[in-house]
Amino acid sequence: MTTRDPARPTPAFAPETVLVEAARPPRATGASVNPPIELSSTFIGTTEVNDSAYAYGRFATPAWTPFEAALGELEHSALPALVFGSGLAAIAAVLALVPRGGTLVMPTHAYQGSLQSAQELSARAGFSVVSVDIADTDAVVAALDDIVTDDASAGNDAGDVAAGDNAGGEKSDPGTASALLWIESPTNPMLEVADMPALIAAARERGIRVAVDNTFATPLLQTPLDLGADIVVHSVTKYLAGHSDVVLGAVITGDPALRELLLTERSMRGAIAGPFEVWLALRGMRTLSVRLERAQDNAQILSERLSRRAGVAEVRYPGLPADPGHARASAQMAGFGAIVAFTVDTAEQATAIAEAVRLWTPATSLGGVESLIERRRRHASEPTSVPEGLLRLSVGIEHVDDLWADLDAAITAATGETGDGV
Repeated sequence: MTTRDPARPTPAFAPETVLVEAARPPRATGASVNPPIELSSTFIGTTEVNDSAYAYGRFATPAWTPFEAALGELEHSALPALVFGSGLAAIAAVLALVPRGGTLVMPTHAYQGSLQSAQELSARAGFSVVSVDIADTDAVVAALDDIVTDDASAGNDAGDVAAGDNAGGEKSDPGTASALLWIESPTNPMLEVADMPALIAAARERGIRVAVDNTFATPLLQTPLDLGADIVVHSVTKYLAGHSDVVLGAVITGDPALRELLLTERSMRGAIAGPFEVWLALRGMRTLSVRLERAQDNAQILSERLSRRAGVAEVRYPGLPADPGHARASAQMAGFGAIVAFTVDTAEQATAIAEAVRLWTPATSLGGVESLIERRRRHASEPTSVPEGLLRLSVGIEHVDDLWADLDAAITAATGETGDGV
């Protein structure tokens, strides 16, 4: 396992306990156990400006405070998280930090919303997007070196930082950083695993900011801030809320100046969340540890059975010893997650499997208690390097034998290949 950065705060309790106990109201006789739902859009002040933490609901509201405090603690930040109206709003706020003339280094395989946002924003804002195989550490570091070389030859401030002032690994000034390394690990939907300690260290040495989408892993399996990442992003919709009933996002950083930039982006773009949705997300997050434990156990069993199943061409899951990312995930994660991908020979077979299931739900999204199945290339925006016959499974908490029986029968119906009955 990786070593914690001694500069990061050490939680008083294990993360499973933090999930349950964080951001509870003060204990007093007759007091509520849970935070209340705050439904006010404006707050009483005086004639002075900024005389209170709360003034108007677009900037800050006690409706967000408990959730933001709990998620910040889970991600080992001394600062509260920032909740956004959607995961994509959170992503867009981080991508907006890349200035005109800057560079965004991004995985070839990642959440398609991130990829689309990067391309659209770069076209408007005038920065470059470099696509990399995030599992190929040498290729990513080479892309970072190209940025440093280009900046240095241009003689701009970012090159000076990368070549000199920041060579010892100190983070660059949040107002001048011209490049961003975006890490998604495991990736969506190919489940590639990045060498996060190496990549984050390389970026820091070059004065390049690092953001990590931690949606698949959650703070229970990895905490990127401990490795030196500047920013962590979540689609709260997924595992954190966990019940497929809210759309939310969040950003976490341990840097006060960087948090202020992201707060301004949220406030001035209006990417805010509703009080009830945030309250539901906090309630859902209380059970993350037990939900993820069950779903992850199911995913391990299903991936092992799929890997032996006739009619299945390939299975991707970091928990499989033969998976390309297994050794890396074993070293830097506390578990392998609950997303599995497998491929069959054709798009038609994959579609037929998704149509034949009766317990699995054919739907997009992931991280809920129910198991979902989806052929990813049905989306026109999905990278063409994703196989046409790939099915992504978001494994839920149902009984694993029921999930397998349904999936096994669907594979037989679609491919004509009979399973071994395991």
